[in-house]
Amino acid sequence: MTTFNWTISTLEYDVQPAAMEGCVVTAHWRCSATDTVAEVAYNASSYGTCGFSSDPSAPGYIAYADLTEADVLSWCWEDGIDKDATEASLQANIDLQISPVTASGTPWATA
Repeated sequence: MTTFNWTISTLEYDVQPAAMEGCVVTAHWRCSATDTVAEVAYNASSYGTCGFSSDPSAPGYIAYADLTEADVLSWCWEDGIDKDATEASLQANIDLQISPVTASGTPWATA
């Protein structure tokens, strides 16, 4: 069974003007997938960014110091990062690693 691990590796945020200090403008995310079959580990990952327009006066605004990774991941998924499609793509990658449909090499390069 494949496990998926979503993480936020870093945030970019405003420092000026003072009224916007701490407003997140970009989140860098990664989804890593791992499956083990017959004691062999198969891995795939996807990396991307998600941009935001923060408004400190908006209802539900969360100050930078109070953010959690879960908060930011939910913003990414709400802002257009398709969680299901990303995981399906990574699963397809792992499936092809487990059961490849193509190979590469040359017939004259045998060891």
